[in-house]
Amino acid sequence: MPELNTCAGLVRNDRRTVQRLWLFAIGIAFSLALTACATATEPEDSTAVVSGSTSTTITPTVATPSEETSTIEPVATLTADPTELIPTSTSASNTGTTTPENEPPTPAPTDTPAPVPSPPTVTPVPPTVIPLPTTTPLPTGVIPQISAEPAFPNLHFSTFGDNTLLLTYPPDGSNRVAVVEKEGKISIFENTASVTQVSTFLDITSQVALNGNEEGLLGLAFHPDYANNGQFFVYYSSANPRRSIISRFTVSSDPDKASKSSEEIIMEVPQPYSNHNGGMIEFGPDGYLYIGLGDGGSGGDPHGNGQNLSTLLGSILRIDIDSPSDGRNYGIPTDNPFASSANGSDDPRPEIWAYGLRNPWRFSFDRVNGDLWLGDVGEDKWEEVDLIVSGGNYGWNILEGGNCFRPVSDCDSTGTILPVVEYDHSGRCSITGGYVYRGSAIPELNGVYIYSDFCSGEFWGIRTNDRNAGSQIIATGIQWSPSFGQDAEGNLYVLTLGGPIRRIVLAN
Repeated sequence: MPELNTCAGLVRNDRRTVQRLWLFAIGIAFSLALTACATATEPEDSTAVVSGSTSTTITPTVATPSEETSTIEPVATLTADPTELIPTSTSASNTGTTTPENEPPTPAPTDTPAPVPSPPTVTPVPPTVIPLPTTTPLPTGVIPQISAEPAFPNLHFSTFGDNTLLLTYPPDGSNRVAVVEKEGKISIFENTASVTQVSTFLDITSQVALNGNEEGLLGLAFHPDYANNGQFFVYYSSANPRRSIISRFTVSSDPDKASKSSEEIIMEVPQPYSNHNGGMIEFGPDGYLYIGLGDGGSGGDPHGNGQNLSTLLGSILRIDIDSPSDGRNYGIPTDNPFASSANGSDDPRPEIWAYGLRNPWRFSFDRVNGDLWLGDVGEDKWEEVDLIVSGGNYGWNILEGGNCFRPVSDCDSTGTILPVVEYDHSGRCSITGGYVYRGSAIPELNGVYIYSDFCSGEFWGIRTNDRNAGSQIIATGIQWSPSFGQDAEGNLYVLTLGGPIRRIVLAN
């Protein structure tokens, strides 16, 4: 694993960029010096210390989707069977072997950085720009440090088992939250710190396949009109044959219990391997259902699904579940980038909204402007945060992050969109995508996208109104977190394997 140098990643080597970096560094140093004089409780510095054979302070690398060129750093030859550590209590390699529960992975060795070749020309798909509200200016500068405190102290963490993967809420004004367990159960309960009891909302454990480390009940999304139609959707793994299923259920006459017999399968996607399932589903502000699917698994994308538009794998899908058409249990939005193929050969697949993804583990929409933020798990060297746009190609398996993967140098990344930010595997292993904070409880975090690493327990923040400023470490030591959660008020939560559900607060 090559260690990041102080200007590594996607920074260009031309003289103008170097000058900008020096000016930026001088400005940051001056700003921190002034702040340090004003208070004795200054937050941690915004750089990360990378563990390895030597200690090196690095700044996470940054790029925006609107960049016209990318600097591709060659990487060393990849291992044949990288270990996947996604949201489960055990770790599985591509061959299906497991390691003891919660055993941290061995950090990747530090390699000598290879020389940087001339950058290939990239023609990215530009994002649709939706301006932020101007009535309340967003905060700028250093992001404050955060902590995570038990959100429901009267609920023992064993209430939910060891594999909680998601916290969300029904949009019905009931002030409840729902917690998803990998084994196949959804619990629902009042969103108050004093709550002492939960109800089993849905139990489909008998239907959920757990043969692979990354299989299970992985996603839940309530219909935007849930208050009137009582519909919600789940994503789960099934066996014989191995496949991913997206189903619709409805609530029963008891608001705390779903009707299990109401299941209607919306979509089934064959899976060649047990890993890289993706699993996040969420309704966008446009009312359509978005679905995250990994590249099908194994290692290195052996079937080339990431760049294959005739398969649904390695993509974000966008479907209309209220208007079935063409023999499907869903419709194709007319503004999907490949919608014109809906009545043709299905090549490219009309459901695809964006592609070139390896294993999209958690995505979310910014409540203010609708931007779609996603954490894509890397192979064994680079993790990335992407800003997803219609028709966007995010490079896998040509690129891992913003770096050549196949081939390992001088790859042709024409037409791909580089990550907003990437980080390497020095003591880290797997990104957990998060949310843009839009709650009212912590105005200092307004507009900050928060994400983390599953193994290192580091949490980062990116100010969405100033993405070029890069990401800042805003918390450490919260390990084994497979997912974030969000309630109706915009409060953010952290789920940890075998631990309590925590709410994000400012650090003391």
